[in-house]
Amino acid sequence: MDSRTDLRAPRAVVDEWIRTLTTRAVPADYPADLDCPVLAWAGSGAMALTGHDGAEPVLSPAPAYRLLRETLRALSWITGDLGDRVDLDAAVVLTGRARRAGLRRAGRRSANGTSRLLRTADGWCALTLSRPDDIDAVPAILGGVLDADPWTALEAAAARSSSDGLVQRAQLVGVPASVLITPPRNTVPWKLSRIAAPVGSRSLRGLVVVDLSSMWAGPLCARILGLAGARVIKVEGAHRPDGARAGDPRFFDWLHGGHEFRRLDFRTDAGRKALEELLDSADIVLEASRPRALAQLGLAPEDRPHRDGRIWLSLTGYGRSEPMRVAFGDDAAVAGGLVGRHEGEPVFCADAIADPLSGICAALAVAGAHRSGGGVLIDLSMQATAAAFAAAPPITHGPHSVHRHGEDWIVECGATQRHRTVAAPVALSPGDD
Repeated sequence: MDSRTDLRAPRAVVDEWIRTLTTRAVPADYPADLDCPVLAWAGSGAMALTGHDGAEPVLSPAPAYRLLRETLRALSWITGDLGDRVDLDAAVVLTGRARRAGLRRAGRRSANGTSRLLRTADGWCALTLSRPDDIDAVPAILGGVLDADPWTALEAAAARSSSDGLVQRAQLVGVPASVLITPPRNTVPWKLSRIAAPVGSRSLRGLVVVDLSSMWAGPLCARILGLAGARVIKVEGAHRPDGARAGDPRFFDWLHGGHEFRRLDFRTDAGRKALEELLDSADIVLEASRPRALAQLGLAPEDRPHRDGRIWLSLTGYGRSEPMRVAFGDDAAVAGGLVGRHEGEPVFCADAIADPLSGICAALAVAGAHRSGGGVLIDLSMQATAAAFAAAPPITHGPHSVHRHGEDWIVECGATQRHRTVAAPVALSPGDD
């Protein structure tokens, strides 16, 4: 089989997204999630981060939250089957970072303030200005000198532009931007291609994971594999360490607890040689860089020999077929159609939600591929991940309503006659405030 050909791995949790989470990955007698999914969304802390500040929090992403809990159920089962069982709390994964940073819902501004939903002449788009270079690029997006606040100028330009036009101009200068889409049904977050022969199923315990990723999604995948028993080695460039180090150190430590660290100078022969040796030692490689970055070092997956069973995860904004497009969690979620709806108009969903969802799906894909013998490249897209969750089957029982009670918002479920207070974001660990 050609190494670039997509394939379906028999017995794998990675072969079909919906069937994985229902009939194939989890035994029929595995304990079911019996909570009303809308009330679960209310109690997650993520609903509190979705909607306009001062207005009612938004119910609409509850189907995506139900799918997340099913995904974590599948992940719990498969890690227990292959190594140490990993039970993650969906609320902690989605909202722990926001709790640490004191973030609040802000409607068409992302919770962390770096992304905005902009109304265009024909719809909506999202832009992220999280780096100094992004702000410096605004005049190029606008086609002239910037003589106003960047966001004010972009909002005015968006009103005169099509969504595609504004997003294309932003992408040309490396600014993360996306058009809000209606998600297609049955989207699969990943594609597989064969890079080596499969081997017999083995435990995750003691496998070597070399993690070249940064920020949130890739390191979350590495954390899950580490909790399942793998040995995780995190690699950072001497001149470009993980950008997450500039944020909350306790969130960084939560992602990387128990991992080994290597800092290498990729500009030197010695640094490149050391990286090559680490990659050769790896059972699993995690990377989230543009394909050309590793290709320039001669270390791209298509340039390397791979021993039988090796798994290479490439986690990018839009997949390896669109190597130049940059994405962060909030704009990637918009690219997949994963937003809340307030009076019919979009608002950001939770905190950079495509990041944690992608990290969880990456871990599920790696574990499933390992269970099927490995020998594959997993091409996982944050945009496709968001689309898979945005297209989750609707919740049919109800109705559900949201109302104010004193200082709290209350969600009521007509089907179960139960109610729940909309909870604040959840701490990463007990006492972590």
